[in-house]
This record gives sequence, C-alpha cells and structure tokens, in this order.
Amino acid sequence: MIRTGITGLCILLQLASFSQGRLSLADAVNIAMKNNPGIRIATNNVSISNVGNSYGFAGGLPIVSATASDNEQSLAVNQTLNTGTEIQRSGAASNAAALGVGATVLVYSGGRVIDEKKRLDVVEQQARFLLTSRGLNLIGNVELKYFDIVRQQSYLGTIQALIDASQKKLDIVKQQQTAGLANNSDLYQAQLDLNANLQLQQAQELIVDQDKTDLLTLLNLNPDSSIIIHDSIIVDKTLRLDSVLSHLPANPDIEVAREQIRISELLERETSSQRYPAITASGGYNYGRTQSEAGNLLFNQNYGPYLGVGLSIPIFNGGIIRRQEKIASLNTENSKLLKDTLVLSYTSIAVKNWQAYNNNLQQLETQRKNYELSIQLLNLVLLRFQYKQATIVDVNLAQTTFQNAALALVNLSFAAKVAEIQLRKLENRLIY
Repeated sequence: MIRTGITGLCILLQLASFSQGRLSLADAVNIAMKNNPGIRIATNNVSISNVGNSYGFAGGLPIVSATASDNEQSLAVNQTLNTGTEIQRSGAASNAAALGVGATVLVYSGGRVIDEKKRLDVVEQQARFLLTSRGLNLIGNVELKYFDIVRQQSYLGTIQALIDASQKKLDIVKQQQTAGLANNSDLYQAQLDLNANLQLQQAQELIVDQDKTDLLTLLNLNPDSSIIIHDSIIVDKTLRLDSVLSHLPANPDIEVAREQIRISELLERETSSQRYPAITASGGYNYGRTQSEAGNLLFNQNYGPYLGVGLSIPIFNGGIIRRQEKIASLNTENSKLLKDTLVLSYTSIAVKNWQAYNNNLQQLETQRKNYELSIQLLNLVLLRFQYKQATIVDVNLAQTTFQNAALALVNLSFAAKVAEIQLRKLENRLIY
C-alpha cells in the first residue's frame, strides 16, 4: 500500500531528523514522494482528467450563446416607388440593432454522449492507476538504493574488522621481533596487508558516498547533502507465491492495461454512433430594430421567442465511418493483446523473483553459520599466531575466509530483500 500523505507533525519530526543528517527508510520514501517531479506530473494528470470528466466535455449539455449588434450608417438613397414617387437623398442616417439569446442541445446521437462520458470516467480512473504505478516504482527504487547503501556500509564494517585484525597481526609481529622470534619478512608482509585493507576501505567509502549521492538524486535533494543511515537488512520470510499471483491483477500497470481496453471499446461505440441520426433542439429569444431617415421603410421592429428542431442523417461520407470502425476494432484487439502480454510477463517476473527469494532465504541460514564460524576461526588463528602455533599465511587465509563469508552473507541478504521488494511491488503492497 502506498502512503502518499503524512500529517504535519510527522513532517516536522522527519525534517528535524533529516536536518541532523539521519535518514530512515520512511523519511526517504516520504521525501521522494513529496519532491519527485514525476509524481507531481502524474498528480496533475489526475487533476486534468478530473476537470475534463464532465457531460459538458462529452457534449451532453446545452450550448447557450448571446449575440448583439448595432450598426450606424450614412446612406445615399435613390428610390422610385410603384406610386411614381421618387426619393433621392444623400447622407441619410440609418441604424440597425439586433439582440438575441439562444440555446442548442443535443437530444439524440446514437448514445455517443453517454459512451463518451463513460470513457472520460475510465480515463480519470486510468490516470489514478498511473499515479499509483509511478509511486510504486519510485518507492521501489528508493528502497533498493537505500538497502544497497546498507549493504555497502555493512561491507565497510567488514573491512574495518579486517583492518583491526591486520593491525593486531602487525602488533604481534612487532612484539615477536622485539623478542627475536620474528624476521623482517613477516613484518613487511603484515604491514603490506594492513595497507591493502586501508586502501580497500578508502575504495569502499567512495562506493558508499556515490550510492548516497544516487539516493539524494532520487529524493530530488542537493547531491552534496550529508546523510547518515543506520539500518540493517531484514527480510520478510512470510511471502507466498500463490498470494503474490492472486494479488497480481491489482497491480496498477495491469489495471492501466485493463482500463485501456475499456477506453478502446468505448471509442468503438462512439465511432459506431456516427451512423445514427443526430437530433438537436434549439430555442431562444430575438430582438431586431431598424430605423432610417429616408427610404421606403423608415422604422421596423420585431421581437419574440423561437423554438426549433434539427435532424442530421448520415447518408454517405466516402466510407470514412466504416474505416474508423475497423481502426477502432483493431485498437481494441491490440489493447487486449498488450494486457495479456503484460499479465504473462508480470507472472513470469513474479515466479522468477519468488525463486530467487526462496533460494536466498534457504542459503541465508547456512551462510549465517558460516559467518559465525569464520569469526571464530579468525580469532583462533590470531591467538595461535600470537603463540607461534600458526604462520602469517594461516592468518591471511583466515582473514580471506572471514571476508568472503561476510560479503556472501550481506549479498544474500540484499538479494533476498531485492526479490521481496519486487514481489511486493508486483502485488501492489509495498510497505516501508
């Protein structure tokens, strides 16, 4: 479920926390939802479709208009009446004024107005699903980047443990050399191992910093901002494939495809309605007044209401309607094919993510044991090295074993979390 709004108190608490550099997953998601321009665009599109969803846009409301005119003329009059009277005059003033109010309403058009209003309803609903889809994708991307930072920081902690072990190894070698029990080769090797781990730490810090920059970009914040993330990767072990597949029809992308089929079907019906007669009704009130200083007609005034009915019957238009119907039918078929393809694709993605999720969970338990054993092994080998019961090669091998076990553990945890996020996104139930 997407949470697109939070209370003012929560916002103040989050801003206070973020101002101190601390950033939780909930903070990151809420900031992204607030700042992301794509979310704003999708929200505006929902508002646009809502404004346009009316019977007026569908052509079902009357069109009312008012007209007014007032023309003043100076005429040269030269008339001969049937009585033999002749009228000749130049510069005769003449005035013609007209005023009218009228309304026209579509009474019948083969159901086009009803179908168009239904289509506008569907378009608005589709815009809401598109907003939900964009929100899901944004939350998913934020979560993936957030937990990638947690993973890289965990590896940074592993490197720090390696540095501590290398420092302890160097201290032991120095003590042994002082006692005459170690040579320079062991000292040089211990120092080289420590330096290598320090370089590895610097390289890993760069990876963490760049990941944080990517996250800040997703949040539409200053990439130079300083953030502190203290978190761990906890994988939900309760997901079930049958539950994911049963919720798949609620995925907003599939809902968008389903709504597109309805839009195409309604456009088909709107196109077919052009074959039916269109009946319009009109009514209004007109006022007219004409006055002239010369001529046969010196004054004329008329006013009164009027009513009218119009009928338009399509007979032949070059086969355009038939071709439009064929195009609309093919568009509907394409919409259905796209929806079926999307469902199949998302089902395949769900199954593959479930396989990865399930497999990683199975490996995690064994890897946790391996990680604990690698720590015990490193401590034991360092202790034996201190008492000259192990060589520096044995210590290096134990360090490598610990490093590989720690890296495998955090990578398995991250891979399982990635699969979990993808599965929750598919079933439209992302939580944070």
